[in-house]
Amino acid sequence: MVHHSPTVAGRRPKPSGTRSASAAALTPKEVLGMLRRHLWLVFFLTILGTTAGGGGWYLIRRYAPLYQAERMIKVLPPIETDPMEIVATQVQQDIQYGHRVLLANQIKSQVMLRDLLDPIRSPKVRATNWFRQIVDSGASVADPQQIAKAVKDLEKNLTAFPHREAPQIVVSMTCGHAAEAALIVDEVTRLFDREHGEREREDIRQKLIELTARQSAIEKEIGDSERALQRVREDTGITDLERPAGRYFQHTITLRLNDLELQESELNLAIKQLQADIVNLKQLAEGPITEQIEHAIERDPVIVALAQQAALLDAQLSGRLTKFGQDHREVRETQEQIAEIEVKRRQRTTEIAEQTRRANLYNARDALRVLEQRLVELQRLRGQALEEQKSLDEARSQYEQRLKTRDERIETLNQVKVQIEKLRIMLDDPETPKVQLGPPSAEPLEMVLSRHMLLWVPGGTMLGMIWGLSLAFLIEMLNDLVRTPSDVRRFVRLPLLGIIPDADEDRAVDDIDLCRVVDEAPYSLLGECYRRCRTNIDLSSDTTPKTLLVASGNAGDGTTSVACNLASAFVAKYERVLLIDANLRQPGLHLAFPPGGSDEAAGKDRPGLTSLLTGQCDYDEAIGPSDIEGLDLIYAGPSTANPAELLASYRLKELIENVVGNYDRVIIDSPPVLLVSDVKIMARLVDTTLLVFNAATTTRGAAQRTVFELTEVGAPVVGAILLGAEAMKGGYFRRQFRAYRRYLKPQMAARSA
Repeated sequence: MVHHSPTVAGRRPKPSGTRSASAAALTPKEVLGMLRRHLWLVFFLTILGTTAGGGGWYLIRRYAPLYQAERMIKVLPPIETDPMEIVATQVQQDIQYGHRVLLANQIKSQVMLRDLLDPIRSPKVRATNWFRQIVDSGASVADPQQIAKAVKDLEKNLTAFPHREAPQIVVSMTCGHAAEAALIVDEVTRLFDREHGEREREDIRQKLIELTARQSAIEKEIGDSERALQRVREDTGITDLERPAGRYFQHTITLRLNDLELQESELNLAIKQLQADIVNLKQLAEGPITEQIEHAIERDPVIVALAQQAALLDAQLSGRLTKFGQDHREVRETQEQIAEIEVKRRQRTTEIAEQTRRANLYNARDALRVLEQRLVELQRLRGQALEEQKSLDEARSQYEQRLKTRDERIETLNQVKVQIEKLRIMLDDPETPKVQLGPPSAEPLEMVLSRHMLLWVPGGTMLGMIWGLSLAFLIEMLNDLVRTPSDVRRFVRLPLLGIIPDADEDRAVDDIDLCRVVDEAPYSLLGECYRRCRTNIDLSSDTTPKTLLVASGNAGDGTTSVACNLASAFVAKYERVLLIDANLRQPGLHLAFPPGGSDEAAGKDRPGLTSLLTGQCDYDEAIGPSDIEGLDLIYAGPSTANPAELLASYRLKELIENVVGNYDRVIIDSPPVLLVSDVKIMARLVDTTLLVFNAATTTRGAAQRTVFELTEVGAPVVGAILLGAEAMKGGYFRRQFRAYRRYLKPQMAARSA
């Protein structure tokens, strides 16, 4: 029964994620191996670099010496210090450094360099050997092209370096003559100091002219402001518009307005109070007799007389009642008199109450009318005072505005006068240019550092070594073959089940057919590598794969050799093996195991896989024995025009299902994956697919495409075999060959005996 891969057929397996750092990066051991393989190249280029460095140092020191002269320029703070103050002004370090950079750029400017070459401004520079060497022989020194060449050389060799910490600019010149280097430095610093000082003083003179004109304009504005103040006083007729400074002052108009507003406020309060009293008096006039009215009644003389009469009649009534009784005529007359007096008393009480209440109400109303008339008069007077106050405020506003303008102009005039005086002092100040030249440049005694042997010889050595290392790594990186096991792990990311070394490295297989190494040279290292690959295949999965497809990316990668030797290796462990040649386009099994001799034509024409798939023969006729016991073969058979269609038929699946029960192992040799589609058809019918990468022909891209093509169709790729791996310097097989021969030496000696 065929054991299929757990990969879902027709689906591409999920990628294993990004390549790990350990797989992508070179290990120190691999880098060391690269260096060992190209050790002579690195050594040769290092010696060549050392020689070139020493020779270059001698030639340059002999024919092109260089001397460098320097001169310091002290740079003062870039601000305009107040000459009338003693305390120094602190300036930020970044600002000072920026000013030094600006001055250094001015020294290196095109204008300054051309002035340096001017025969009038600096005639000494024109007479130097440096200038004569720059100018072409026969050319005029006034030629603009020659001047441009000299300026270009100055831009290259004349430097102005501003210190970041120290307040200095270092001006240096490098040329082939020590005295001329010092001369050029002195000339350029002297020219810069003179031109920079003239420029700074010219700026101060221009500022003086501008400030003088500004002073005249401000004095004219002050006169206009004085005349405007006088016009305000004349137009308003108010002479005391200016507020006295240092004390509180109010105009009489303001005082009168404040007094009227106070009187109006008090009058409004009195009116409101009187209106409230009138309301209360109205309520009292219509209500009961109050305590005030009772007091008025008690003090009224009529009420008092009536009370006395009533008291007298009450006394008489008491006596007559005692004397005459209740029904007597005098008693009734007395009672009638008492009743009349009581009526008169009530009438008088009512009359007094009405008179008192109405008199209070009328008096309150009269007082209210008087207050309202007074309020109207106060409001009229207050309106007049408001108009006068408004006129006063407007006049004062105009006056103060013009007064403020005049005061500002006076203050500005004072400041301008101070600035003019400062500029006049600065114009005569020797520190005005803000630069001070240091001592003249001394003639240099030694050449520049670039002419020292300690720089050229070690530099040439290091450069040659770097060239050698770079070339060695470039050679290694440009080789895109899958040559080593690390290449398989790094670029293909498949389990490496076997490494078959190059046959030229193993003397034991010199006269052996490479397809029969395991059988004919069992004690060779190649044979042992095939047996190791056999063991790794069995241990690569939980179940033993019974059907094995051997495939490669391109033709000639060695699939037939691997398939034949693996078949011999499995037979050596007492397994029955069937080896099928499924490369129907370019079969090769009949060359390794010639049927009935070495006749190649007979191998191609005898019944094989094509005959079986087309139904021209049965299994017994197609399967034939080999010269190795336990190994049976199915050759490719006669050539056919449609190999892909034959392999895609159901007969191939039936063949595999039928033979898998009769053999312990079925190995299929296949055509190239990247050239034909036959392998994709067969890969889904077997338990395991084994890829072969040839170290001499398989490129990394071809190996990656081969894996991609098979995994796209769900092929059960178990791993890869690296065939033809060379024993490189620093590699694995060089040591393994020696160790293997020493290990088998006793066994080989016993066998020979």
